[in-house]
Amino acid sequence: MEAPTVNKLGQFIEGQLAQGFITALIVLNAISLGLETNTGIVTLYGDILHKFDVFVLAIFCIEIGGKLLYRRLGFFKNGWNLFDFAIVAIALVPSSGPLAVLRTLRIFRAMRLLSVVPSMRKVIQALLTAIPGIFSVGLMILLIFYVSAVLATNFFGASFDEWFGGIGKSMFTLFQIMTLESWSMGIVRPVMKEFPLAWIFFVLFILVTTFAVLNLFIGIIVDAMQRQSLDEQQARHGEGGDTLPEAEKIYTELQNLRTEVRALTAALAARQKD
Repeated sequence: MEAPTVNKLGQFIEGQLAQGFITALIVLNAISLGLETNTGIVTLYGDILHKFDVFVLAIFCIEIGGKLLYRRLGFFKNGWNLFDFAIVAIALVPSSGPLAVLRTLRIFRAMRLLSVVPSMRKVIQALLTAIPGIFSVGLMILLIFYVSAVLATNFFGASFDEWFGGIGKSMFTLFQIMTLESWSMGIVRPVMKEFPLAWIFFVLFILVTTFAVLNLFIGIIVDAMQRQSLDEQQARHGEGGDTLPEAEKIYTELQNLRTEVRALTAALAARQKD
């Protein structure tokens, strides 16, 4: 295939119209895969759903093939292209015999919305940049869980073996308490009947984990999204040189006008004196 034809094909596939069509296909395919979980619908329309599934997969393969021809090795330098390639490759794995369970993995095609929809792509990029902070907070909460589990096992394990009979049981029980799922009537109040001051331990644990540490995750993600938005704004304003944002440009022009007005005023005053 000649280079001009390949370029036109690649530009068309990556264009807004084609990507809009791909997005619609992803949504429809996700719906059709959901319908296949209904035995009655499969009995009536199974053949149609299967043909539509094959059609969608063929379109996705054509899209990936066109991008490969257009971008060549540059295709693999883009993380989102690799993501799309992996999703389509999973769907091409034979799903017969012992690999029949892989048919279930077709629903992962719906995940392509993450790469096609710009707003979703922005969120994922922000989450990726927030991974180091999330990892640090995760280690901190794991440490808090371990220390609390050791304390809870020593405090309550002898009397409440089902909940605090070991480190594993204690960590699972504390996880339930952290999520505030039946923590009071289901766990804490029965423990308080035998240990009246147990509420101090559990309330402190909830304050530290649920209301403090977990909110750090939200803060890290929000900060990452703000930085992502600022970076995009700077990239847009920086296209073609050191272009200032519109507000800064207006402010600079006003300053220049003030300087010129002062110069003219001074010149007029000097003439009047002469």
